[in-house]
Parts: sequence; structure tokens; C-alpha cells
Amino acid sequence: MDHGYRIGDSKVLESRETVDGKMIRRRRESPDGRRFTTYERIEMPQLTVTKRSGNKEIYDRDKLLLAVRRSVGKFFNSELEIEDVVNRATDILYSYGTDQITSRQIGEAVLDVLAAVNEVAYVRFASVFREFKTLEDFETILKEQRDQHRRVTPLKGGPRESRAGEEAAAGPAEGKR
Repeated sequence: MDHGYRIGDSKVLESRETVDGKMIRRRRESPDGRRFTTYERIEMPQLTVTKRSGNKEIYDRDKLLLAVRRSVGKFFNSELEIEDVVNRATDILYSYGTDQITSRQIGEAVLDVLAAVNEVAYVRFASVFREFKTLEDFETILKEQRDQHRRVTPLKGGPRESRAGEEAAAGPAEGKR
């Protein structure tokens, strides 16, 4: 379908780098005054995905974006947050240093990102990706998340304790002897 937009005939009104620094968003205007947005992204080498069935296909970032949006998009406030999840998962896949990946590695990369950014989306995605069949499957993943959260979040050192610790380390306050 031709919308009449031609990048070559348009002028750039604004260019802005995305927050993660991996894309440039350009607002453009066609000669007849219609405005549109283009995105410029670094093209990475192609990855070949081996599916569970053994079939192979080229990694499609847009296909992953659609899958993440469908499965857990409602747990995010904006399309940019979903884009960030997919960008971070894609970075993980390229960090393996190989051009051959499995569909399982893709799912695990998404889970790694979701575990860090949205626990509810993580559990939802895990339930589909890992094909949960029983309540015990949910209990197991919830326990893993709680254990992970406890390892990352200190049990002590809330704001009051932190300030008290700083005051003690600074020594007695002036005027008090």
C-alpha cells in the first residue's frame, strides 16, 4: 500500500536518540506537509533460530516484539517499555557470540529481562513459555522469584537505619559534647 510518503523527498524536522542509545527517531515532513516518523537502527548480523521442531528460520525481532506485546504487553505502561524488553533480550542473544540460537534461548533471554523489570509479566510469560500445567509450576516459579528478590534486596538498611549509620560514622554532632 502506497501512502505517498517518500523518505528521499521529505525533510527532517527533529532527530532524537532513544533512551537506550540504540536507535534514532526522526520526525519528517513530506513536501505536501504530511508528517511521519522513521527509526534508524543498527543492522546486526542475522541469527538463525533452531525451533523445537528442528526447523530453522531467521531471527525476526519484530516477531519477538509481537509475541511479547501479545503475551505481557498489558503489564507495561508504554510501547517503549515493551521495545526496551525486546532490545535487551536481543542484546543477550547477540552476546552469545554465535549466529545459531535456539527458540529456547530466545524465551530464556526474554525471561531474564522480565525478571528484572516486571515480576508479574515474568510469571505470565514463564507460564506460557514453560507450558505450566499445575499450580505447583506457578508455586515453583514464585518461590524462585522470591528467593532471587531476597538475594538482591537487603533485609536491613532501610532509610532510618541508613541515616543512623551515616550519623554514627560522621561522629558526634557539633554542639553536643
